[in-house]
Amino acid sequence: MFYRRYTPSQPKEFLQMQTTVGVLGKKGQNVTNTAVTMLKICEQKGANVYGLASSETVSKAKSLAELTETKLDSPVIVGCTYSMIPKHNEPKIEKLEKAALVFSGRDYAHAAEDTHETFARQFQTGKKQAAIAFIKKCEGDFAFLIAESERLIAGRDTIGARPLHYGENASVAVLASERKALWKIGIKHVESFPPGFLGLADKQGFTFVPVKRLEHARPRQTTMETAAEKLQALLELSVRERVAGLKEVAVAFSGGLDSSIIALLAKKCCRGNVFLVHVALKNQPETEHAVRAAEELKLPLCSQTYAEKDVQQVVPSVLEAIEDPDPVKLSIAIPVFWAAEKTAEMNCQIMLAGQGADELFGGYKRYVDEYLNFGRDKTQEAMFKDAAGMYASNLERDWKACNAHNVELRLPFAARKIAEFALSLPLEVKLEPKKDTLRKLVLRQVAKNIGLPLFIADKPKKAVQYTTGVNKALKKLAEQQRLPVGKYVEEIFQRTFAKVISNE
Repeated sequence: MFYRRYTPSQPKEFLQMQTTVGVLGKKGQNVTNTAVTMLKICEQKGANVYGLASSETVSKAKSLAELTETKLDSPVIVGCTYSMIPKHNEPKIEKLEKAALVFSGRDYAHAAEDTHETFARQFQTGKKQAAIAFIKKCEGDFAFLIAESERLIAGRDTIGARPLHYGENASVAVLASERKALWKIGIKHVESFPPGFLGLADKQGFTFVPVKRLEHARPRQTTMETAAEKLQALLELSVRERVAGLKEVAVAFSGGLDSSIIALLAKKCCRGNVFLVHVALKNQPETEHAVRAAEELKLPLCSQTYAEKDVQQVVPSVLEAIEDPDPVKLSIAIPVFWAAEKTAEMNCQIMLAGQGADELFGGYKRYVDEYLNFGRDKTQEAMFKDAAGMYASNLERDWKACNAHNVELRLPFAARKIAEFALSLPLEVKLEPKKDTLRKLVLRQVAKNIGLPLFIADKPKKAVQYTTGVNKALKKLAEQQRLPVGKYVEEIFQRTFAKVISNE
């Protein structure tokens, strides 16, 4: 169903880096084959450039088979796969002075510059110091790996919008954007790289240095009016940075508060075309609401409905993408996966979404319960913990669900400046200590200030797994197998990855 027919103009080649890996041999052994194995397990449709690099050599190829002939002979290797995209955004594997760099990400504050070349120039001397400086100042989403002769250096942005994982055994210390790359080489215990940290790996293993983390500061007193005014300015800047230079951008759209704010600001800030993507099972009431909201915003809507059998068919693919058997994560990831799929079908490779708003502005009902039962301080602590941990609970999942379709997920709420501002706000501008109250109060005020109608601005929060009908469908599928939903998902997960990991 299309609210208005949409004709995309974005070039298909506007794609992103898909996989990054880094390997250090703890015994000084050549790890080229290990790096190739890790890239192979993560190989995706659409990649047409493959790279491997040591501190002395950078090698690129048009296929993984060609790359396997590379003779780097080094105990420290970084690698990546990506697709050709416009010059100023092309992810690169760069040769540095006695080192090599793989950088995946965006510095939105300096979008007109070639982030990777600028970064590479900074690294010609003082690799560790340059990495620390970059993490401190960069306003964007990124992860990077640097291969020196005997050391790996890695970093990740403060929020952790792009996935990066690490692990080690007696033989190697490794990093990768996908868990299965580590699983493939026998590393079972895989951790998420901590956001805002610098990681150093040598023959003794990993050490981590905090650089620019979210901090749990004492809230500053402010009025609702002032808070909403400042938040609006920050959101407009965040959206503007994430749509700058785009001919096309999609917005994952429920018609609720978060996605409607993003959609309206994208319409205001983007010089190109903006369209909305709504997915759900058939006969969900929220679909009618999304159509009405799209009409109010005067933006074209691509609305796709699915059946229970579609849920059953997509579960293995989504589990392979998100690499996690948690049934709640799966029920959220399926709509994200579908929305990214529709975005790709429309020849658009950038999708905005509203993730992060609930953690930062008090969207979950449990915050009210915490407030009523334990008071303000405990609630603030719980909200900070969720905000600081949303990379592992939400953002990595959704990035991977989109990356499976070569769609880059950009999250305006999950910007460092917005997160820092949100954590400085008093609890009273986010929620009230009473049951059955609306939450995210300051965000609702922003919605009204920018002109969203009350049926959107005051719409109660409903989780996507329920509004799309996916949660109910998963439970039904599990019941048909006479299994609890957790066991049903776990069995599919184990079958899926037994096949993936064993696939040569």
